[in-house]
Amino acid sequence: MEIWVNPACSKCRSAVSMLDEAGAEYTVRKYLEEPPTAKELKAVLKRLGLEPWDITRTTEAVAKELELKTWGRTPADRDRWIEALVTHPKLIQRPIITADDGTTVVARTPEAVRSVLPG
Repeated sequence: MEIWVNPACSKCRSAVSMLDEAGAEYTVRKYLEEPPTAKELKAVLKRLGLEPWDITRTTEAVAKELELKTWGRTPADRDRWIEALVTHPKLIQRPIITADDGTTVVARTPEAVRSVLPG
């Protein structure tokens, strides 16, 4: 299992604590330091069953600079959004957990974190 985190994020720290308390085996990816590639992001989106705009933090300063709220949200716009997330990883909603069994969640709630725990 892998968890994408920003150490400054309280929801990320909470998710990591829950994984530790459950004795889960996982690796931490500080995605601001090691941003996902477009290929990795597309794979995570497929596993989540979401589109890139669904996991975009539109209130970030860079989102406002890019005027993301005005961008289209159609299949034709998908690559533009993915490129923005890869270029500006701070826009990616966090934490994201990818479990070995294929389960993937945006782990912003305790319920979402629990959903990827074994047993």
